[in-house]
Amino acid sequence: MKIGIPRALLYYRYDTLWKTFFRELGIETVLSPVTDKTILDEGSLYSIDENCLSSKLFFGHIAALEGRCDAVFVPRIANYGKDGILCSRFEALYDMAVNTFRDKDLHFVTCDIDLQQKKSEQKAYTALAMELGKTKAEAYKAYETAKSAAAESQQKKIQAQQQLLDKDGIKILIVGHSYNLYDEYIGKPIIKNLHDLNAVPLLADAVDLKQARQDYTSICRDVPWIMNRELVGAIAQYHDAVDGIILITAFPCGPDSMLNEMIIRRIKDRPILNLLLDSQDGNAGIETRLESFVDIIRFRKEAAI
Repeated sequence: MKIGIPRALLYYRYDTLWKTFFRELGIETVLSPVTDKTILDEGSLYSIDENCLSSKLFFGHIAALEGRCDAVFVPRIANYGKDGILCSRFEALYDMAVNTFRDKDLHFVTCDIDLQQKKSEQKAYTALAMELGKTKAEAYKAYETAKSAAAESQQKKIQAQQQLLDKDGIKILIVGHSYNLYDEYIGKPIIKNLHDLNAVPLLADAVDLKQARQDYTSICRDVPWIMNRELVGAIAQYHDAVDGIILITAFPCGPDSMLNEMIIRRIKDRPILNLLLDSQDGNAGIETRLESFVDIIRFRKEAAI
């Protein structure tokens, strides 16, 4: 059996967990290709206009898996209890996918995580494994192994970023969801451009996520979304170590638009660039803004000497 995984949205948060989990169960996984304009255009055809850019990409990645797997894995995640909720699109994502592609040769499997309804992550993955024909013991072992692998992967990411802090150059914290930061089409070009400008880009997801969910309150106490709590917490952790902050948002993300405005109002002692990503072709405008932003930081640092 082959399980297809769309290379979009929560894949960039849970890739190690998912791939390890299915591998431990003896199930082969296949990823959709990296994002390109074809995937974006395809996703836009299957999406309503109100969907954010990241959601449109997700549907494009599902379409790219047709004929390449036996079922596509689309989790349904509502909340992690006291740690916070997710955007409602993640709760509805499975149902949206099933209905959007009901006339296509695509089948779907899911796991239902909702701690407020006592549906824990462990229970969700155990139920998924048993649905795929595995025993409860096999499911539990696969989940525990996957969680350990994911924790180790996150720790390596943190350690690699700590090494970047020792490098010379202008250090800029890029604050955005991992599914935007690591996407080859919308996020990676920004990181590459900063490297080309001799800046040191630091990514907001390279933090102790549990600690970040506590530290966010030093900037704002009322953040309901778990991933946004982590991003704000990352700002609190890296604030003193960076020269500037870039906020990346996929248009028209509601939670991000609210949080970014709050961040801009609360953080007054660091230059902030707010980048809104849409489906327009070309990065010339973004490259110009990045170059100007880095120049402003450089001029400020030189003036302070």
